[in-house]
Amino acid sequence: MTGSVLGRAIRRGLYAVTAMIGLCGSVHAATVRVGYIPVIGSAPLFVMQGKNWARDAGIDMQLVRFQSGPQAIQALVSGKIDAYVAGVLPLLQARAHGADVKVVASAATEELEVVSRGALAADLPEQPVALTPDALRQHFADFATKAGHKPKIAAQPLGSVPDTLLRYWLKARNGLEPADVADIVGIDIDAAQQAFLAGAVDGAILREPALTIIRHRMPGMRVLASGHDLMPGQPGSVLAIVNEDAPDRAAWKTAFLTSFVKATHLLATDPEQAEPYVQQALGGGMLPRDIIIEALKVSASNYVSDPASIVDAVGKLQDFEVQSGLLHKAEPVAALFDLESYRQIAQ
Repeated sequence: MTGSVLGRAIRRGLYAVTAMIGLCGSVHAATVRVGYIPVIGSAPLFVMQGKNWARDAGIDMQLVRFQSGPQAIQALVSGKIDAYVAGVLPLLQARAHGADVKVVASAATEELEVVSRGALAADLPEQPVALTPDALRQHFADFATKAGHKPKIAAQPLGSVPDTLLRYWLKARNGLEPADVADIVGIDIDAAQQAFLAGAVDGAILREPALTIIRHRMPGMRVLASGHDLMPGQPGSVLAIVNEDAPDRAAWKTAFLTSFVKATHLLATDPEQAEPYVQQALGGGMLPRDIIIEALKVSASNYVSDPASIVDAVGKLQDFEVQSGLLHKAEPVAALFDLESYRQIAQ
């Protein structure tokens, strides 16, 4: 579906939802608690809030910030949030523990990159180039010879998308046993960025806006693996709804999804218009405007709403988690996705 066609479909959906709400003036705003992590992939929420699209659709959206997908899952399982915008893989674990949660939209793809500094960045070109498996193996070996230890690479906790993708890139894409070539450190998002900047780790797997911030603060930083190198079409942030078929969800589910898809479309097509809302949400207004605009422009082509586009990739990553012992058993991936709700608003 082209951008213009999708845009018209979204507008039709919003008009219908707004008209429906207008006919029900006596209905109170539906409170929706949304767990999210502070990355560019969550930006559709900030646009919805800044442009008052959620409020205008009769939704009182309450954003609840977490530092990793697994942290948000704990809140999801305990009933503390109604919707979730973060990495997709922890949702499979939530379903394995009995949570009724469905992905209704994608938000961003190919978000994550592996960056390096110091000796681990040595001899890497300024412009990212995908290393062959043999070249990557040699690069890690050269570092270990010079430093006397394996490189430390910051990720997020086990079960998170960053941790799994880092291991997938090393083992499935390059035939390297993660434990043999690197010490992977599972810490929170903000801590990973700070550890990299402070030199406490040699590498990190990060998302925007951290990547743009680091590029400006540390010219010697080099990319070890781009988002595409890690996994073509890598699944990233998604919108999931808890107990989506519960009667109270009917009051806001379609309106929320429609607004979210509209915001994702804006980020893909006009990132500068979204900048004020993202700057306020991610940096408290403290991050420079040009940093946010650069991060949004770099990410624009990765904003993809259709959840069907990531189903196969999620299956591959889950299979890898099972094979690696990170997950006890595979969950039916198709059961995690509600593809029909998106199709209905996008047609």
